[in-house]
Amino acid sequence: MRVLVQRVNQANVTVAGEITGAIHQGLLLFVGFSEGDTEHEVEQLAEKVVHLRIFEDEEEKMNHSLLDVGGSILSVSQFTLYGDCRKGRRPNFMKALCPTEAEGLWERFNQILRDKGVQVETGRFGAAMEVTLTNNGPVTLWLDSSDFASRSNK
Repeated sequence: MRVLVQRVNQANVTVAGEITGAIHQGLLLFVGFSEGDTEHEVEQLAEKVVHLRIFEDEEEKMNHSLLDVGGSILSVSQFTLYGDCRKGRRPNFMKALCPTEAEGLWERFNQILRDKGVQVETGRFGAAMEVTLTNNGPVTLWLDSSDFASRSNK
């Protein structure tokens, strides 16, 4: 599982001219899944996301989490996070999880975030989406569940 995290002042996603999700201060998450991903990775990265201390405190140091600042999440499914560009000129997406399984994991990820008390807005799984954002910082981080496989998520 991979999550591209962007700290934003605002973000929204539009499908066929309709806004399906919009937030103000918070995190825009691009979320992708690969073969072998399970609920364990989903829970692990949800926990990591809500507790990342990437929001500034009164001394302008990144000491606050999303929960501390009462921020929201805009979650967008993104199979292209598993695009392999090492050979040729066209990305290979063979490592991306099949859509039916990925959709279930993405929905579970969003529900876990909501269960942690976060307002979660979403794009639409499998749709052509337009994402608009104002990146704050900019702060952009890459989370890959394989990086946390053998250690604690704290």
